[in-house]
Amino acid sequence: MRKKFFLFLWTCYILVVVGIGFTFYGIFTGAIGYMPKIEQLQNPVNKFATQVFSADGKQLGTWSYSSANRVFADYDELPRALVQALVATEDVRFYEHNGIDFFALLRAIVKRGVLQQKSAGGGSTITQQLAKQLYSEKAANTQERLLQKPIEWVIALKLERFYTKEEIIGMYFNYFDFLHNAVGIKTAAQTYFSKPPMELDTCQCALLVGMCKNPSLYNPVRYPERCIERRNVVLMQMEKAGFLTSEQREELRQRPLGLNFHRASHKEGHATYLRDHLRLMLMAKKPVRSDYPAWQKQKFYEDSLAWEEDPLYGWCNKNTNREGRPYNIYTDGLKVYTTLDSRMQEYAEEAVAQHVTGELQPLFDKEQSRNRNAPYASAIPADRARADLARAKRQCSRYIEMKRAGYSEAEIDDAFSKPIEMTVYSLHGDKDTVMSPIDSIRYYKSFLRTGFMCMDSETGHVKAYIGGVDYSHFQYDMCTQGKRQVGSTIKPYLYSLAMESGWTPCDVAPNVQQTYTVAGNQLWTPRNGSKARYGEMVTLKWGLAMSNNWISAWLLNQLSPDLFVKLLHDFGIQNQDIVPSLALCLGPCDISVAEMVGAYTAFPQKGVRRNPLFVTRIEDSDGNVLAQFQSRVKEVISEEAAYKMIVMMRGVIDGGTGGRMRGRYKITAPMGGKTGTTNDNSDGWFVGYTPRLVFGAWVGGDERDVHFASMAIGQGANSALPIAAYFLQKVYADERLGYSQSENFDIPAEFDPCKSVIDEDEGLSDGEELIGFDIEETE
Repeated sequence: MRKKFFLFLWTCYILVVVGIGFTFYGIFTGAIGYMPKIEQLQNPVNKFATQVFSADGKQLGTWSYSSANRVFADYDELPRALVQALVATEDVRFYEHNGIDFFALLRAIVKRGVLQQKSAGGGSTITQQLAKQLYSEKAANTQERLLQKPIEWVIALKLERFYTKEEIIGMYFNYFDFLHNAVGIKTAAQTYFSKPPMELDTCQCALLVGMCKNPSLYNPVRYPERCIERRNVVLMQMEKAGFLTSEQREELRQRPLGLNFHRASHKEGHATYLRDHLRLMLMAKKPVRSDYPAWQKQKFYEDSLAWEEDPLYGWCNKNTNREGRPYNIYTDGLKVYTTLDSRMQEYAEEAVAQHVTGELQPLFDKEQSRNRNAPYASAIPADRARADLARAKRQCSRYIEMKRAGYSEAEIDDAFSKPIEMTVYSLHGDKDTVMSPIDSIRYYKSFLRTGFMCMDSETGHVKAYIGGVDYSHFQYDMCTQGKRQVGSTIKPYLYSLAMESGWTPCDVAPNVQQTYTVAGNQLWTPRNGSKARYGEMVTLKWGLAMSNNWISAWLLNQLSPDLFVKLLHDFGIQNQDIVPSLALCLGPCDISVAEMVGAYTAFPQKGVRRNPLFVTRIEDSDGNVLAQFQSRVKEVISEEAAYKMIVMMRGVIDGGTGGRMRGRYKITAPMGGKTGTTNDNSDGWFVGYTPRLVFGAWVGGDERDVHFASMAIGQGANSALPIAAYFLQKVYADERLGYSQSENFDIPAEFDPCKSVIDEDEGLSDGEELIGFDIEETE
C-alpha cells in the first residue's frame, strides 16, 4: 500500500514537472499565449514622441498622442541616483540574475502563499516589469493571469539575452508612464520638476522611482503626503543597499516634495502656432477634391500645389519608416529641426504681448464700453450686428452638436441664453466665471487677433512665427491659415510692375482724383485720405511713400491689371480668385501674413523671391538624417527693378506712412516697408525689410465687422507697425543674433534710380472687371 502511495506521488510529481516543461516550451515557441518574435525583441517598437527643435538647439515641444508623450533618454542621461533608487527598491539583485530572481520569487511564494503576508515584497525583477510594459496586455481573467507571469519570465530571459543591464534600465525608464501625459523619464523630469533627468537630485529621483510601484496611488500632485512617505521608503531601501549613509537618508527624508509641476501640452510653450502648423504639414495626405467642401476650392488648390512642390508638405505620407509604414510624428520618435531662433521667437511673442495685449486691447475695450453693438462696430446697423452674432452662434461647436442631437432652434436658443460656469481667457490669465454661451461668443470676439512672421531673406529661414495672442484659446492661425484684405501693402507689387516696365521712382504722375471706365462701362472713382499737394505732378516715390490711392489707380491704368495679377502670382500670392481690375491696386484681395513676408524677400534679394522655409532637416530617433530641406527660389523682377523698389520703399520709412519707425521707435537700420489699412480699419498691416530680415504684421478682429472706430488707432501704422518695431528693438539689442543696424543694402554705388525713362507707347490697359468695393488708404 505504501509503495502504491509513493508511486502515485512520484507519478504526480513527474506529470507536474513534465506539464510545466511543456507549458514553458509552448510559451517559448509561442504555441501557448503571446510570445513576441525575435525581431521584436531585438528591436522593440519605440513609440516615442517627435521632438521639435529650434535652430539654436532649444527644444520647442513634442508631438505625441496624449497617452504616449514619450521622449527617448539615453542611459548616459540618467543620473546615478535614479538608477540606484530603482535597483535598491525594485530589484536589489538586478546585476546578479539573468531575468528571474528565484530567491525573491521563492520568498514571495512562501510569504504570500504560505504565511499569507501582504507586505511580502514583489517577486518581479526589473526585466520582468519591462517585459510587462513592452508586451503584456492586462489580464482579463484568472486563467490569463496564471499564464501572464510565466510568459513574462520567458520574455525576461530573452530580453536579458539581447540587451545589457544598462539598456534594460534605460528602456524601463523610457517606457514607464508617470501620469499627466508624462511617459518616460525625460518627459517626467520636465513635467514634475521642469528640468532634464541629469539635473534631478537624489530626493527627486527617489520620488519618481517611488511612483513606479503604482503611479496612480503615489501621484505627487493629488497625494503629496502619501508620495512623501513612499519617497522615504525608497530612500530607506537605498540606505539598505549601501547607496546612502544613515545621515544622508535622514537629511533627505526631511525635505519637502519640491514639485515644479507643469503638465506637458502642445498648446503651451514657445512657437505653439508654428508647431501646430508643422504638425499639420508633415502629416498631410495627398489632397483629394471630394474631401474638400465646395467652398474650399482655394484650399484644395493650395494643398495640391504644396503636395507637388513642397517636400515638407505631407512628408510623413510620402516616406516610409523601417517597418515599411508611413512615418508617424506621434510614435516614431523623430527629431524635427526648425529654422526658428528661440530668442527671436521669444522677442516676437514679447512684442505681440507688449503692443496688442498691453496697448491696443485696452484701447479697444474702452471703445467697446460705449458701443451698443459690441463687439461689432458701432457704425454698422443693429440688425447687421445681430445677424453677425447669429452666424457666429451657428458656427460654434455647441450649436452644431445640439443640432445633430435633434434639438429645436427654440431649445438651442434657450440653452445659449442660460448662464453656466465656465473658464475663460483674460489678459491676466484664465478666470472662472458664470456666463451664458451667447455672451461667451460676444466676449471672445472682443479680443483682437494678430499674425506676425520674420524670415531671413538670404536663406529663407523663418526666424519667428506668431499666429495669434494665445494658442490655447485662439487656435486659428492668422499667420498662414487666416487670410485678410491687404490694403495698401499690395502697392509695392504694382510699383514693381511699373519699374519692370521701364518706369523710375523719379517719374511723375498727376495727383488728382479721376474717374475711370471699367468693365461693363461702369464708372469708378477711387478715394484718398489726404489732399496734400492736390493738383500737382508728383513723383512715384512720393506717391508710394504717402500711400496715395489716386497715383496707384492712375499707374495701374497705364499698365495692365492682367499683368498685375500675373505678377502677384509670381510673387507667391496663391489666391486664384483675384480679379484683374483697377480696384486691385488698393488691395481688396485676401492674402496671408506668410505669403506677404515671403513675397517681400524679392526686394532686398535683387528680385529673387524665397519661399519661407520652416524646417532644415528631420532625423530619426538614432540621429540619422532622413531629409534635408532648402528654400525654393524664383526670380520675380529684375535686379534693377529691385534696386528701384528699395529706393522707393525706403521713402515710406524715412518720410512716409511708416515714419514712426524712425521717430517714435528710434530704429535707424536701413529699411523699406509699407503700411496698409482696409475699409473701416478692419485690417491693419505693416510689411517691411532690412538688408537681411523681412517681417510682416497684421492686426484685426475675428470678423471684418469687429474693428476700431478710430482711424488714429486702427490704421496699420499704429496697429501693426509697432509689433515689428518692438521686435526689431529687441533683436538689434541682442548682439548674439548677429544682426546690426549698420548693415546696408547691396546696391551698386553707381546705380542711378532715375536713369530709366518710360516709353510713352507702353502702358495701355486691358479690359478690367469692377470689384464691388474699394479700399480706402488714409495713412
